[in-house]
Amino acid sequence: MAELAPIVFEVPGEIERPRSRGRGRANTVVPIDRARPEWLKVRLPMGPTYENLRRLMRTKDLHTVCEEAHCPNMAECWGAGTATFMILGDTCTRSCGFCAVKTGRPGTIDADEPRRVGEAVAQMSLGHAVVTSVNRDELPDGGASIFAETIREIRRQSPGTTVEVLIPDFVGNVEALVVVLEARPEILNHNVETVSRLYPRVRPQARYERSLQVLRRTSERASDLVCKSGIMVGLGETRVEVEETMRDIAAQGTDILTVGQYLRPSPVHLPIERYWTPAEFDELRDVGMTMGFRHVEAGPLVRSSYHAERHVGHHAERHVAR
Repeated sequence: MAELAPIVFEVPGEIERPRSRGRGRANTVVPIDRARPEWLKVRLPMGPTYENLRRLMRTKDLHTVCEEAHCPNMAECWGAGTATFMILGDTCTRSCGFCAVKTGRPGTIDADEPRRVGEAVAQMSLGHAVVTSVNRDELPDGGASIFAETIREIRRQSPGTTVEVLIPDFVGNVEALVVVLEARPEILNHNVETVSRLYPRVRPQARYERSLQVLRRTSERASDLVCKSGIMVGLGETRVEVEETMRDIAAQGTDILTVGQYLRPSPVHLPIERYWTPAEFDELRDVGMTMGFRHVEAGPLVRSSYHAERHVGHHAERHVAR
């Protein structure tokens, strides 16, 4: 990765903080802003529902992407009793410049993890469960079999719950993707994340075309599920590039798109080039709806799993349409 030049923020409060452990040396000391726009301020997670859910995750030795990725919506979602489970451990084999999940050598696969996820979903009485994972590129199937088993366990222990999976690209392994599809989740999500030009900097171990292929193969092989993807803005992309990326995603047969603002997890992650305004997100949503998406969720705090339960309705729409 090339050296990252410090940027000058357009808001006051710029400071410098030392590098913390676990990230690239190219970004050892960079400015980070404290003064976020008003529309990006969120409340801290707290309250009895949040505490009960946190306790449940700890007692079952489970991870959530809400915590690991520092999601800004954790207070809202956990307060409502919903969470996104992160399987296959808490250590990723990739080092994406935007992600707070730690990078390193993952531990062994926990074969009992799917059962515990199913048990937690049942105890929470979830109407809709979201399951994602770290990248496990060292595994022959990238962890696809654990995804499939987790879906089956949720079905077994909580039959009324619909399931959404947010999957990695499995390094282009079509057989791994089929394993997940055959477990029949209602929604399959794979994030493209950013525009093609920024991939070497933002997702150095990923490939833009490979992510598009995941969406295309999903849409072609499973006409009865919802195909979903997401991107973030604020990393230096142009408006033209964002719309081109949205058009590429729509062309794969994708039903739902989420668009949100990149928020820097720590001083050693990629800097925020700029904040997109709520009005600009509204414009992206409107433009996206002209491209053929069934639904576009766009806003500063939108993340892949934000309001995910609302997207299940598009499962029935797609089934009828196809």
